[in-house]
Amino acid sequence: MQPTDAHQHYWNPARGDYDWMPMDNPTLARVYMPKDLEPELVRHAIGQTILVQAAASLRETEYLLGIADATPGVAGVVGWVNFENPAHRTELERLARHPRFKGVRPMIQDIADIDWMLRDDVQWGFQAVSDLGLTFDALGFPRHLANFLTILTRYPDMRCVVDHCMKPQIRHHSAENFAHWSEGLSRIARQTGAYCKLSGLVTEADENWTTDDLHPYAHHVIDAFGPERVMWGSDWPVCRLRGEYHRWHGSAQALTSHLSKAERARIFGGTAAEFYRLDL
Repeated sequence: MQPTDAHQHYWNPARGDYDWMPMDNPTLARVYMPKDLEPELVRHAIGQTILVQAAASLRETEYLLGIADATPGVAGVVGWVNFENPAHRTELERLARHPRFKGVRPMIQDIADIDWMLRDDVQWGFQAVSDLGLTFDALGFPRHLANFLTILTRYPDMRCVVDHCMKPQIRHHSAENFAHWSEGLSRIARQTGAYCKLSGLVTEADENWTTDDLHPYAHHVIDAFGPERVMWGSDWPVCRLRGEYHRWHGSAQALTSHLSKAERARIFGGTAAEFYRLDL
């Protein structure tokens, strides 16, 4: 099993379609390209990555596929199509013919309407992802857990992975918040075939986070889904808001140290290869 980073980004803010990005943030609002990530991949012997969209535009998806074509280590691209435009079924069919295009990620966390995914006019998108054998990255917050469960049970053949453990409120940890998040995530794990990315936890923690702060969240994810449905991702360069790549990678290694060698190999490579069909 080749070590795999199941979630990272490349971007150039000058492209102008990263609507979520604060342009006065020195960590985020800069160019990130393969040459910037390569030293970390070499340092940790990571042989391949999944490159994930960061803009709600077809233009960015094409841009990422161009990077993938020029970068052997990019094993797959998760892009974007407009679920509010049924004509984008044609675009999805076209993208699906690219050997490194793996699936889509609507930016649901940024949509004001919490029930957006339940709207009749976007259902074609979930069905198309299922029909074409593509993947769906579920990006949201704990408040979206119930609706994601509805969608995943409605489309049981859709291959889905929960991004960033559904962003638990680590910096605002409380028994109530943890219970709401953990119970909702457990229902998805029990009642659907979804996978989960062990990623994004550090950016939900405060600036002085420790591995112990992440422990109950990471262990709940692993216990709920099992190593066979959990994949590690860096969320680089977003992770740099709270720490460099090597710090999060080391923390994730510590958080999984209780597992067997085979189970760790699944989380740090095998699960992503299976889910995104990287060996086909």
